[in-house]
Amino acid sequence: MRTRLLPLLIVLMAAVLLALGVPLAVSLAAAQQQRVVVDRIDDTARFAALAQFVTDRPGNGSRVGTEDERGGTLRKELAMYYSVYGIRAGVFYRDDVPMANAPEDWYLPQEGDGRNAFNEALLGRRSHDPEQVWPWQRTRLVVASPVIRDGDVVAVVVTDSPTGQMRSSILHGWLLIGAGEIAAMLLAVGAALRLTGWVLRPVRVLDATTHDIATGRLKSRVAAAGGPPELRRLARSFNEMADNVEEVLEQQRAFVADASHQLRNPLSALLLRIELLALELPEDNEEIASVRTEGKRLAQVLDDLLDLALAEHAEADLRITDVGALAAERVAAWSPAAEAKGVRLAGNCPATTAWADPVTLSSALDAVIDNAVKFTPEGERVEVDVSADGEWATVVVTDGGPGLGDEELARVGDRFWRSAAHQNVKGSGLGLSISRALLAAGGGSIRYARHEPHGLKVTVTVPRTVTGTGVSGT
Repeated sequence: MRTRLLPLLIVLMAAVLLALGVPLAVSLAAAQQQRVVVDRIDDTARFAALAQFVTDRPGNGSRVGTEDERGGTLRKELAMYYSVYGIRAGVFYRDDVPMANAPEDWYLPQEGDGRNAFNEALLGRRSHDPEQVWPWQRTRLVVASPVIRDGDVVAVVVTDSPTGQMRSSILHGWLLIGAGEIAAMLLAVGAALRLTGWVLRPVRVLDATTHDIATGRLKSRVAAAGGPPELRRLARSFNEMADNVEEVLEQQRAFVADASHQLRNPLSALLLRIELLALELPEDNEEIASVRTEGKRLAQVLDDLLDLALAEHAEADLRITDVGALAAERVAAWSPAAEAKGVRLAGNCPATTAWADPVTLSSALDAVIDNAVKFTPEGERVEVDVSADGEWATVVVTDGGPGLGDEELARVGDRFWRSAAHQNVKGSGLGLSISRALLAAGGGSIRYARHEPHGLKVTVTVPRTVTGTGVSGT
């Protein structure tokens, strides 16, 4: 969940920072250019004031007297302005003839921004602010102001400024904004990590506890943790629910165990009376034999119910166990029964260690091999194979019996369930349920599948490693 929530928060914060940073960067660029434009306007206004009193056009009469001195002063100011700032500047008459210019080889362009600004100033007003110059644009900044004498525009002052320094200032400001945005983004990511951790920590604890309860560890509870008040209330409610569920299950187990135990005595007395009655009847009486069989079957069911109740409540006694040796022992124990039925029982059981309860694993293998031998026809084969990988040790029992259909495979191992085709075979339908409960208590499992071309494949799995909190297959 964190991998989905965190990118969403980061994208939202990045969008907010961009929404703030882009207008700020544009505003900074506009402010930098406006500062330069205002400075050029002041310069052109000063040069226009000097040019206002210059009435002597170049080539008209001598260059002596006050007016010629003012023209010389203007030319000196423009030359010094160019040498100091590198800004081309000139005063041009309406017919483009320069009154004074610096450098002397610079003339008014016939088109472009310079010409547009000149034509606009001829109308008696300062040229409009030039278009925004961005750091990647190598353009120049042109500003023009009219020279007015007796209400008429007699000349125009034009400045043509390089924009390298201004573009550098804009870029420097953008770098500062970018650094601030990156720092803010890092702080935002750190805050998002803390926030998502704070919000999702109770969820992770709740998820882990739910998994523990689902796998049979009913004592697990959600530990007190931080997080929003709603999640803390959810954790308390979950613990209350788990307590109630555990109490109900405990009552159910106790009832099954008590009922099984309490029914044993009257059933034993009933079977004894049946035996006494049988002494007064002929030995080959079919009715009394049937009653005996049903009584013994009922006693077996009660024993299995008691075993199931104890299995669901028992804790596994895990220890390092040689699964191969244990499986080989069970194969040897069941070989006489298989031979008596004409079934070949073979085992491939190399030495393999795992964490298991030896009694539980033996009982599970007994139930599985018993079923395999019981339902395998004469002349067929039952195989027991032991193998291991890095995480699990497995015992696979395959038989050559009729097998089960898809619906039957989904139900095999349920309490009291028996296939419709095997209702006349001896058994209570609880053996595999007991095995599954005992294996689950130790982190193991039992699975069922088809065996080709016919038969059933049962896989018993136990873990090879343990963690500090229990058995794990990782």
